[in-house]
Amino acid sequence: MADPFLTVTHLTRRFDVSKPWLNRVLEREERQFLTATADVSFAINKGETFALVGESGSGKSTIAKMIVGLLAPTEGQIAIDGQKLDPKDPVSMRALRRRMQMIFQDPFASLNPRWRVGDIIAEPIHTLGLMPRAEITVEVARLLDLVGLSKADAGKFPHEFSGGQRQRIAIARALASRPDFIVCDEPTSALDVSVQAQILNLMRDLQDEFKLTYLLISHDLSVVRHMSNRIGVLYLGRLVEVADAKRLFHEPQHPYTRMLLDSVPDLALSGRRRKPVSGEIPNPISPPAGCAFHPRCPVAQDQCQIAVPALRPTPTGEAACLLAGVAPPTDA
Repeated sequence: MADPFLTVTHLTRRFDVSKPWLNRVLEREERQFLTATADVSFAINKGETFALVGESGSGKSTIAKMIVGLLAPTEGQIAIDGQKLDPKDPVSMRALRRRMQMIFQDPFASLNPRWRVGDIIAEPIHTLGLMPRAEITVEVARLLDLVGLSKADAGKFPHEFSGGQRQRIAIARALASRPDFIVCDEPTSALDVSVQAQILNLMRDLQDEFKLTYLLISHDLSVVRHMSNRIGVLYLGRLVEVADAKRLFHEPQHPYTRMLLDSVPDLALSGRRRKPVSGEIPNPISPPAGCAFHPRCPVAQDQCQIAVPALRPTPTGEAACLLAGVAPPTDA
């Protein structure tokens, strides 16, 4: 079996959210740290789409920013095609940055409103020195055509486009450096449903054409089901389940995964009993002891309040639960 294209090992990120030093002295308070991600490990194979899902505040976007080098991890390692990501080494980072790009959540905020579209798309080409200046205009026109826009759009500003068109521009910019790997952080959350389908189909077509590898960040399970090969479920900064996409939707092993799936509208009107989403995600500054999900878990046991469960093999992949692989209780 080939080595994974992207490997994330024991990735942890903590943020210092303490008050200023003088306030802490006067109020006699200790420093406070928020653990956004804790000991996260996963791998993505070449050409596949790996999705990270979870509620807001689960650490999805923090992981995405660490992978592309926008944030430095507190602990852990990230390797792309066997090469470790080292933010302190600008030479190696420059070579790796050409191979990875990011599509941001807001298609308007991620584009410079004072630049014309042609300059926005050409910027990665200029920065990385990928081709002579004389050829860049032709390349920008090709990229615009590739994402379903016109070469005449290169002279317009971002505010002249709809949300879906702006996201197409963001995709064209991401493709400008000819990457192997693209992080898609909620790429369709700001778009109408009909436009979402167009963007997602475009992304799949581009993946097939250029053999791209995707990390998809989303809380929309319908998007994840349509796009991904494998899924990682995050809860309060920890991976609680990793499984093949199709099997996860039919055989969820972790109680939190079941809760997420029960929150999806039952359009088929199957009549299956559902447990409503209960409780709220805990404060990440002072998370519960043991399994962080146990205050909301319908099958929690005494030991769940003591030990933090590690990922262990299940029939569908891996799950961090003492009861992983055990059939969920049925209502009478």
